[in-house]
Amino acid sequence: MTSRPTGRTVLVLLTAACAALSGCAAANRGASHGPPNTAPGHLGGGAPTPTDTSGYGQDGFATEVDPAVDPRSTFAMDVDTASYGYARNLINQGQRPDPRNIRPEEFVNSFREDYPQPGGNGFTVGLDGTRLPGTHHPGSDGDVRLVRVGLQTRAEDRTGRPDAALTLVIDVSGSMGDPGKLDMVKQALHTLVDQLRPTDSVAIVTFSDDARVVRPMTRVAQRGDLHAAVDELNVQSSTNLEAGLVTGYRVAREGFRAGSTNRVILLSDGLANVGDTAAAPILTQVREAASKQITLLGVGVGNDYGDALMEQLADKGDGYVVYLSELAQARKVFVEQLPAALTIRALDAKVQVTFDAHTVAGYRLIGYDDRLLADSSFRNDRVDGGEVGPGHSVTALYTVRLRPGASGTVAQAQIRWQDPVGKQPHEASDTVTVSDLGGSFTAAPPRLRVCYAAAYFAEALRHSPYGSEVRLGDLAQIASRAADQIEDAEVTDLAAVIRRAGD
Repeated sequence: MTSRPTGRTVLVLLTAACAALSGCAAANRGASHGPPNTAPGHLGGGAPTPTDTSGYGQDGFATEVDPAVDPRSTFAMDVDTASYGYARNLINQGQRPDPRNIRPEEFVNSFREDYPQPGGNGFTVGLDGTRLPGTHHPGSDGDVRLVRVGLQTRAEDRTGRPDAALTLVIDVSGSMGDPGKLDMVKQALHTLVDQLRPTDSVAIVTFSDDARVVRPMTRVAQRGDLHAAVDELNVQSSTNLEAGLVTGYRVAREGFRAGSTNRVILLSDGLANVGDTAAAPILTQVREAASKQITLLGVGVGNDYGDALMEQLADKGDGYVVYLSELAQARKVFVEQLPAALTIRALDAKVQVTFDAHTVAGYRLIGYDDRLLADSSFRNDRVDGGEVGPGHSVTALYTVRLRPGASGTVAQAQIRWQDPVGKQPHEASDTVTVSDLGGSFTAAPPRLRVCYAAAYFAEALRHSPYGSEVRLGDLAQIASRAADQIEDAEVTDLAAVIRRAGD
């Protein structure tokens, strides 16, 4: 076996996309408020175009909703973070990300939270909020507050997890020869193999013009064989992602291990140019094979990166996306997070927030545009939600305009999910009142202030009308002060990225 670098550098991880591919929730999204619909692979500037203008302005961005008309806001859980990671990488190189690739919820969910963990396999649900900072200039009249919905699953010790059967589907097309692509993927895979247990299993499939099975399902006890197979990966020609994913799921079915966590891991720059190049037709071919028993994990790489396709594969397949560009981030995912997050805590998790029209004049969900669900889908267990792993937190932010003299309940948040073993549905809820939202922004919890800074940074980058309500310098200062309080290097870095974007 050839020598390997000891540093495990990786560029992108769509981590633990706990997604069975049996029925895309995207088909059900937009029935209530009509999220913007960006054509696959279209990376033009400006706002996305909504398929249904209900709840959206002519510019394609979500507008304030009157709870007297529609009191419920319903969406599938989403723990993607790739949008922030990709934008951060480009900004640090002196570039600006395309506005269509900016998803505010992924900016918000890129940072740690301190929500309490539940005692069992479900979720804790918490609501809090604050007044907006004095530097914020709302575009609407009235008393506007920020409401945070926080959800948390229980962490799991990696030694207690079931064995894993992983099928690696690796892009070896010509575009993967660019610096920071296949070379970094190989380092990532070496790290992954080193972190797995001897009783876990790995298969390797490559794709370029077509797909090839390099290694059938192999116990990790044979690490040398797996490392050798990774070392031999070489760049070839075109990108037939369809063939790779279809073959990968076939190999995963053939190597299926009952009682284990069965996953397909897709490693690609997402620049498909042969066969089907859109997410829906590709997923249609593997959906029956998955049947909520084989989940999807993706790894995407490179500055020239097909964000649209990879994000749609994750969302339509109930997965989630993370983008990594540095050694420290890569090691954190492969060494600390992934081995302990191979199992699933909740299937088809959905959130529904109901606003009280007596206290609320209007509300707006920040982001989650392509994760919206019809309100009637909340308790329809045939409608897919999101799959969530151990130790994951999920945050959603709303701006809420209170009625004059309002008091009492502002909103109730409910989460519904299915137990991954028995498929039994469960629910949990919490409420927030006007008095809970009355504190000053400077006195708000520091991680809530980070959520605000990240969300409105995204609004500014995607050129939404709400981004004009803030200044990047103010957001950077908010993030910096919060970072000093919680001593979080990632938040310190957020402040630096915001400053660079404002230069």
